[in-house]
Amino acid sequence: MEFKKLDTVLRHPSDLITDVIGRIYKAGLTTTSGGNISIKDEQGNIWVTPSAVDKGSLTRKDIVCVKPDGSIKGHHKPSSEFTFHKAIFDARPDIKAVIHAHPPALVSFSIVRQVPNMNIIPQARQVCGAIGYSPYAIPGGEELGRSIAGEFEKGHNSVIMENHGAVIGGKNLLEAYLRFETFEFACRTIIGAKTIGEPIYLTDDQIKEFESQVSTHIPEFDDAVQDAEELSIRRNICKLVKRACNQGLMIGSYGTVSVRWHGNDFLITPTNVPRWEIDLPDIVQIRDGKREKGKLPSRAIKVHERIYRENPYINSIINTQAPNIMSFGVTNRKLDVRTIPESWVFLQDIPIVEFGHQFSDYSDVPDILNQNTPALIIQNDAILVTGDKLLQTFDRLEVAEFSAISLVMSAPLGELVPIKDNDVEDLRKKFL
Repeated sequence: MEFKKLDTVLRHPSDLITDVIGRIYKAGLTTTSGGNISIKDEQGNIWVTPSAVDKGSLTRKDIVCVKPDGSIKGHHKPSSEFTFHKAIFDARPDIKAVIHAHPPALVSFSIVRQVPNMNIIPQARQVCGAIGYSPYAIPGGEELGRSIAGEFEKGHNSVIMENHGAVIGGKNLLEAYLRFETFEFACRTIIGAKTIGEPIYLTDDQIKEFESQVSTHIPEFDDAVQDAEELSIRRNICKLVKRACNQGLMIGSYGTVSVRWHGNDFLITPTNVPRWEIDLPDIVQIRDGKREKGKLPSRAIKVHERIYRENPYINSIINTQAPNIMSFGVTNRKLDVRTIPESWVFLQDIPIVEFGHQFSDYSDVPDILNQNTPALIIQNDAILVTGDKLLQTFDRLEVAEFSAISLVMSAPLGELVPIKDNDVEDLRKKFL
């Protein structure tokens, strides 16, 4: 999967490293002392996070440069794991960035010594590829470096480190980060699914079907109108996408937001742009069934287009992979929101449809959605939430994820005791 912005980032390696390690730390995917990042530049210098410096407050001055001759430039020692970073770069000249960290879900797989099945969600196999496995060795030693580099030599870009965490490589740092984020998300989804049931995995053919859904065949127009209303919609979409990423409701490799503009024309997020990087010019205008020239809309464009055409009261749509919702989406378990009054009033019943329905020209997704069914789950793919205003749609997404969190957390305690049918009917009469 190619992300178009990744090769256009011309920034100093120190700035890139501090930005990404900061993102990882704020997302709760590493600790103050854990994890390390490196970039190899065109001159063969390796820029790497320092040893024993707070990962939550690194500045560009803290990043260490190791020259090709082994000399060190900087105020600190390089990471104690520098040995395996260098071994990966030596083994794979195409890799220019490496991330190692101890995020909870990846560590969970590493300590039970299992390799996760990336067929849990469609883009995980695309982004992460086949997963390597490196046996345990003492951190910072040459044996560990040889072991990890050996996995990368086999073509792996993502490797589980036995009783240690994971290491991920990419052609640049943002690609490595997208891979890292997607890897952790897939593992969290599997673990959440196992808490409430048993995950169901996609077949390779289903993943190929997902990969084949590109929007290049949609005709273009070159006279995009950008009036004040249209620009306001773009701003709102960008704002809510970044908010979704910050709140863990969307990851860089997946998520679509659209808003109706005029009639059945609408604005939609693009494909192959990291979601946390989306900006106003990236948003794609869809008019009379055509796309804004030079831009590729989300793969979900077909179903969004039909939803707007067949449901005139729907003015905004979000489909995304919120982690706890996906625990239900990959087990085919009903996400029963009769948990607290707010959840049922906002969402009512959330049906589940089979994977592939989101792509078909004859999809029943637009027919299932109505004013009493504002959301549905697509197996192993996403939750699709609709609403009048975009903020209302986002609110419904938040409520759905909070409900899913409560259900996942309550599973070890016992069976859900839902709000009674007569109480649901009272809610219907008062609020709907």
